[in-house]
Amino acid sequence: MAKINYQCPKCGHREYEVGEIRTTGGFWSKIFDVQNKKFSHITCKRCGFTEFFKGSSSTLGSIFDLFT
Repeated sequence: MAKINYQCPKCGHREYEVGEIRTTGGFWSKIFDVQNKKFSHITCKRCGFTEFFKGSSSTLGSIFDLFT
């Protein structure tokens, strides 16, 4: 992953961690535990402030989630 020029909006620190989470959407995806929402996050290493960014989730990934 490319290094980004990030500065925490709360404390001004420049060190961060990047990660990804997946969540469920509506009623049926909760029932079948299909995690069809994908978000990337940047977390400040000093104060823990976290920003989330919506990503795209593939249909193939949702199908694999259903079977696992």
